[in-house]
Parts: sequence; structure tokens; C-alpha cells
Amino acid sequence: MKKNFKLTLEYDGTEYSGWQVQNNSPTIQGEIENALGLMLDQPIRIWGSGRTDAGVHALAQVANFQASTSMGQSQLKKGLNSLLKGPIVVHECTEVDEAFHARYNAREKEYHYFFLNRELPCAVGRNFVWHIRHPLKIDAMEECCRIITGTHDFKAFEGAGSPRSTTVRTLFLAGFEKTAKDRFYFKIRGNGFLRFMVRNIVGTLVLAGAGKITPIDFRKILQGRDRSLAGPTAPAKGLFLMKVSY
Repeated sequence: MKKNFKLTLEYDGTEYSGWQVQNNSPTIQGEIENALGLMLDQPIRIWGSGRTDAGVHALAQVANFQASTSMGQSQLKKGLNSLLKGPIVVHECTEVDEAFHARYNAREKEYHYFFLNRELPCAVGRNFVWHIRHPLKIDAMEECCRIITGTHDFKAFEGAGSPRSTTVRTLFLAGFEKTAKDRFYFKIRGNGFLRFMVRNIVGTLVLAGAGKITPIDFRKILQGRDRSLAGPTAPAKGLFLMKVSY
């Protein structure tokens, strides 16, 4: 009889081509499936709560897999961490009900996007922030955040190739938190996200922070449902999947 296991994962996505398995490219899913296959001597398929893109990080990605094994959850966690090492760490491994699915049972996801806003870049931690030299007006960006909070059609912020039946999503929270004089992060929580949606929103918020568009312009972009009207896609390296709720 197969058991169903839930994993909570932390990873540095810098050297990976995203979550989803790809031919001839290292991915988070591929690394974990290879390690589990080696441990359990059987082909394993894991399902993540979402497909983080190339270069995106996670502090609490959730995944699940099914396997025929006598191993317990603590043995699996220890074995995975000994094989994975470095950029991928398993924080939790729990046996769950057979009906649990990391993607389809997820109710909310929270992402943080980190900024370094000063003239000089950083050497340590440069793979985890978007360095922007010119000053940003956080109050204008906060005003734009209030516009997108709630249920809206986010087609204007959708990347090409989104696997979706609708572009309507609900954002429960969107705003900024300052952590130091020159550092802050954007926090966003919703019931689901389109491909590149968070990074496209961030890229457009930065235009507002730089004074290149107004909050009124931002509202028109949202309502226009046209990706070409919105700002550039923010770099992947500043984005972290922080939490998945079930």
C-alpha cells in the first residue's frame, strides 16, 4: 500500500531552471525525485504547491509524493537531506492522508520580494535582492497596492504560457515592509497566482515608485487587461515563496 508524504522545503533557486522537471536542465523537482528514487528504489513523482520560475527561491515550498515503503517520515527527511545538501533543505516530512495534494488543496500562498534601494550594490546576498539605484517613493507604491487588493482580473500582469482557466485572482494582502534604511520588501498573499504575476506587478510598482506612472495610471493598467501596458518583469532573484496555507 502506498503512503502519501508531505514535504516542506527551503531552496536557493539561483542555479536551477525553476521547479518543474526539464530536459537537460537542473530543477528542484528533478533533484528531489532523483534523490527519492535512489533512496526508495522506485520511480517517484512529486507535486509542488506551485511551479516557481528559474532563479526564484522558497523558504516554505510544499510538495507531496506517494511511495510504497516501510520507511518512516523521519528516515525520509534525514535521507533526503543527506543526498540533497546545499541549495535544497527538507524542513519537514510528514505522512498525510492519501487525499492530500500539495497543489490542489492549497488555499493561500504568500510571496515576498526583496529590494536594496541605494547607489551601491551588495556583494553578500546579491542573489536575493533587486538592487535599484534611484530612490523609490514607497507611498506611491503603497497606493497602487491598495488598488490590486481584492478580487480582480490580473490579465495585465500575466506572463505568456500561464496554465489557467481564468485570470481572476483574489489578493488578501499587498504592501511593503521596511527592514533597514535602504532595504524593504513587498509582501503579497492570495488564493493563487498567474505565471510571472508577482514579478510583473513588482516591475510595474517600481515604475510608480520612480514617478514614471501614477496610481491612476496603475489602475488603468489593471483595468486594461493588456500585458503590454504594464511594466517590465522584475528579476527572479528577489522573489521568495514564504508560505502555503491549507
